[in-house]
Amino acid sequence: MTPIAPLDRSAEAAYRALIDGKAKPLGALGRIEDLAVRLALIAGRPDPGLDRALLLVFAGDHGLNEAGVSAYPSTVTAAMVATLLAGRASANAFARAVGAEVRVVDAGVAADLAPHRLLIEAKVRRGTRNAAAGPALTAQEVELALTRGAAIACEALQDFDILAVGEMGIGNSASAALVLHRLAPAPLDDCIGLGAGHDAEGLARKRAVLHQAAARSDVSEPRDVLGAFGGLEIAMMAGAILGAAAAGKPVLVDGFIASVAALAAIRLDPASADYCIFAHRSAEQGHAVVLSAAGAEPLLDLSMRLGEGTGALLALPAARAAAALLTEVANLDDVLSGTP
Repeated sequence: MTPIAPLDRSAEAAYRALIDGKAKPLGALGRIEDLAVRLALIAGRPDPGLDRALLLVFAGDHGLNEAGVSAYPSTVTAAMVATLLAGRASANAFARAVGAEVRVVDAGVAADLAPHRLLIEAKVRRGTRNAAAGPALTAQEVELALTRGAAIACEALQDFDILAVGEMGIGNSASAALVLHRLAPAPLDDCIGLGAGHDAEGLARKRAVLHQAAARSDVSEPRDVLGAFGGLEIAMMAGAILGAAAAGKPVLVDGFIASVAALAAIRLDPASADYCIFAHRSAEQGHAVVLSAAGAEPLLDLSMRLGEGTGALLALPAARAAAALLTEVANLDDVLSGTP
């Protein structure tokens, strides 16, 4: 994959001074000012336009679901992909509300999907293997997922200014918990949450299965961890984040599962962290762990835990507002001189 250039911070003081000179009290816009500086640094100029935004929803299935780690069967993944392609999912509604386009990436859905103009066919295999019984993916499958994700992002960003990443995959909070457990690292129980909606009995079963999977292997290197525990949408999202960073474009990272993919990308290439904008704080228990491991402070906290990129989409207006601060707000000197 293309190497990622660390941000050139030589103009940071100048961008900060530009914002400080706007018609507002110093620091009055809080973290939006910090975001504006970072967007300018990513763009390499003081006018980081973010007019064209794309959400990529990566979809995949998980062999772990055979052991009952989710409250829903794996067939729901393909059904929700169809809903996304029909424009009727929550992500579609939010994308229309904020002016973003949506594409769905078949990273590893355990079904044959009909061609669609909004579907990107990148399937590595029909779902992962059961990580409680053996490795979820081979080394070659992990590399293929990473490479395809990077290529998809690089191609898309020829036509878009900012990328948002989200996911759809029944059972993927289980795989994400295992990946986070090793990459943070953190105690496994701190990484496990309700996912799509377990009751107490279901959550206990999920914990037992994940402890069985974790005991099977002591891997800790990012590629090995992705291979041991999957899933394909997580690995392909990590590749997309690396690809976007290599292309010098910002990435809005959605909730728990997308953030685990971002952590994998950061562990693979720490320079990618500068390009990741963590959108919101998920209600899923493990999200606090992954945010701490990534050294990230999300923009929003709305008690959401849906996935699909919904939180990333809701953070898009904040990113656009930060960019507009640099270009559309009058300078204080002009206001004081009577020429706003």
